[in-house]
Amino acid sequence: MHTMRRKLSVLTAVLAAGTVALAGCGSSNTDAGASSNDSATTGDTAGDTGAPAGDGSTAGSGAAGSGDGAAGSGAAGSDSAGSGAAGSDAAGSGASSAAGSAGGAAGTDQAGCDMTAGVKDASSMQADSEKSITIGSFSGWDESTATAYLMKNVLESDGYTVDVKTLDAAPAFVAAAKGDVDVLTDVWLPTTHKTYIDKYGDQLEPLGCWYDNAKLTIAVNSSSPAKSIEDLKSMAGEYNNTLVGIEPGAGETGVVKDTMIPAYGLQDITFTTSSTSAMLASIVKAEKDKTNVAVTLWKPHWAYAAYDIRDLEDPKGAMGGKEGLWNYATKGFEAKYPKAAQLFKNMIIPDADLSELEDLMTQKYDGKNPDAAVDEWLKGKPEFAKQLAAGELK
Repeated sequence: MHTMRRKLSVLTAVLAAGTVALAGCGSSNTDAGASSNDSATTGDTAGDTGAPAGDGSTAGSGAAGSGDGAAGSGAAGSDSAGSGAAGSDAAGSGASSAAGSAGGAAGTDQAGCDMTAGVKDASSMQADSEKSITIGSFSGWDESTATAYLMKNVLESDGYTVDVKTLDAAPAFVAAAKGDVDVLTDVWLPTTHKTYIDKYGDQLEPLGCWYDNAKLTIAVNSSSPAKSIEDLKSMAGEYNNTLVGIEPGAGETGVVKDTMIPAYGLQDITFTTSSTSAMLASIVKAEKDKTNVAVTLWKPHWAYAAYDIRDLEDPKGAMGGKEGLWNYATKGFEAKYPKAAQLFKNMIIPDADLSELEDLMTQKYDGKNPDAAVDEWLKGKPEFAKQLAAGELK
């Protein structure tokens, strides 16, 4: 019954947003206040605007997923974040933090995420003299919204004034590079956001990796015939010859178009892109109509608990391997906010806790009141903020 209510809630939100049509209709994430079209999310012209969109708004419509980015491979980190320096020469190696970088570049085949590196007790640290912080949340990415508003709560409880700005990935990275946004809590490395770190890494500094098992996926309804992505070439007709994607400028969209489709010879399949809400609506519709569906998805995501879906195997590794989720700040943030920087480094959120918080945000609060969702979540975990400050989270 809970799952059915969740599905109905998602479908209602999508219908209200006018995105129930399959991806490809050119819709935007309604409640996020940031358009997901190509001009808003891709290319130097869009990226260089850096104009905040949807200030303080929630991400998605309650059916939103998790994150925009750019395709690529590689990793970035710092001594304080636990994995040393990496990135490209064009990015200026993108890993100099206020705490200083050390060697040990993370390779392109691993996330290079050590969640405990750089963690220490911040509970007795002197309060920062500067108290105003802006956190960027990626439009349509639930773990981005969850962590942004969670850290907003933690910091405000410690006397800071915090604003959350919801942006698509390209303008969010530009805003962080320019200092218009102080921290991004959902940077996927080594693959999904590598292009952004290559471009803006010399203007950013890492503040620790808080999740070490993220990955991009192709998901299908569990009852459908395909077992592997390579099966889609001969079984395309079973899926209406369509792969349903998310935002055109999303990092996963780039990985699918530039790497996965060529690797498996799927150029004859129609790859539609529109919005995360539309992709999720296609799953709801397929379940209702008892038809097959293939979509781009990722982990962590609450959709795996809400729907009867499974991942296709990726024998060629074309979707990339395991990734880490990082905090990245505008360069100089740690020098200006040493205690706040340490609190970000201390943040670690396991799957069960993250799923619970995302579920509250997207289902009970329908994506419209993340502050209330965080308040409720923290009431059930009264020691969380204290453990975070003390560097005791695992």
